Amino acid sequence: MNNSDLMVYEASRSSFNTTVILNSYKYPVLVEFMGMWSEPCIHMSEDLATLAAEFAGQFAFVKIDSAEQEELMKEYNVKNIPTLKVFKDGEVTLTEEGQLDQANLRDLLKSQGIYRQSDELRSQARAKHMAGDMIAAVTLLTQAIQQDPTNTRVAMDMVQVFLDMNEIEQATSLFNKLPDRDKNSETGKILIGQFTFKDLASKTDGKEALMARIETNPADFDAYFDLSTCLVAENNYQEAMNYLFKIFDQEPEYKNGAAREMIINLTNMLAPNEPELAQEFRRRLGNVIN
Repeated sequence: MNNSDLMVYEASRSSFNTTVILNSYKYPVLVEFMGMWSEPCIHMSEDLATLAAEFAGQFAFVKIDSAEQEELMKEYNVKNIPTLKVFKDGEVTLTEEGQLDQANLRDLLKSQGIYRQSDELRSQARAKHMAGDMIAAVTLLTQAIQQDPTNTRVAMDMVQVFLDMNEIEQATSLFNKLPDRDKNSETGKILIGQFTFKDLASKTDGKEALMARIETNPADFDAYFDLSTCLVAENNYQEAMNYLFKIFDQEPEYKNGAAREMIINLTNMLAPNEPELAQEFRRRLGNVIN
C-alpha cells in the first residue's frame, strides 16, 4: 500500500467542502462526528482507520470534533455521538447513530461496494461450518486463502474449523503463524481460550466416563467440573454452564470458588462473539449471588 492512498483526515468548517464534499464525487466519504473524549467514539474511529488502511484508496474517513465544530453539528442535525454519515456525490446517503463495531462497519462498506471477495467465501464457509459440513468449510476457506493470503481473518476461521474437527495439531500450527496483532485480537483470545479448554479436556476421564460417575454419585462435583470443561471444548456452552451452576448452587466455595471463576472466565470469553449468551450467563450468576 502506498501511504498516499491512505485517506484519514480531520476536518473543520473551513476544510469541510474540500475534504468531504469534493472528495465524495470521487469515492465514498465516511464522516464520524465524535467526541475526542468518548470511548465509543474513539473505538469506532480506530476501527474506521484500520479499515481505511485495509481498503486504501477506496474510501475516505473524516473525523469531526463535536466540541470544536458546533456549526457542522447543527448543519447536519447531529444530536448524538458518535454519528456516522456517508457522503456520495456531495450528499448524505446514509446516517448511523451510535457505535458500530468492525463487523457492522464492514457491512456498511459492503453496501457501498467496498469489500474483499475472500470475505464472501468466508461467509459461505461459515454457513457450511454452522451446518456441520466441515469439509466444505475447509474447501471454501482454502480457496479464500489462496485468493487473498493477506486476509488473516480467513486463517482464524480455519483455525476454528480445525479446532471443531479436533485437528489440534493443524489448528496449532496455523495459529502460530498468525501475526501477533491477530493473536492478541478478541478473536485470537477466544481461540486461545478454546485451545486451553481442549488441552484441559484431554486431561480428564472423558465425557462418557464423567457422566457415568455423576449417575453413580450425583454429588461428585469434580466430575461436574471436568464435564463442563469437556463440554466447553465441544462449544456446548449452555450445557457446560448448567453443570457449573449446579456446583455453584450447591457448593459455592468448591475449590476456592473455582466454579464461579470458570463461569466468569467463560462469560468473558463468549462476550465478543456471543453477547446475548454472555449476558444470559451474567444475569444468571447475578441472580444466584443475590
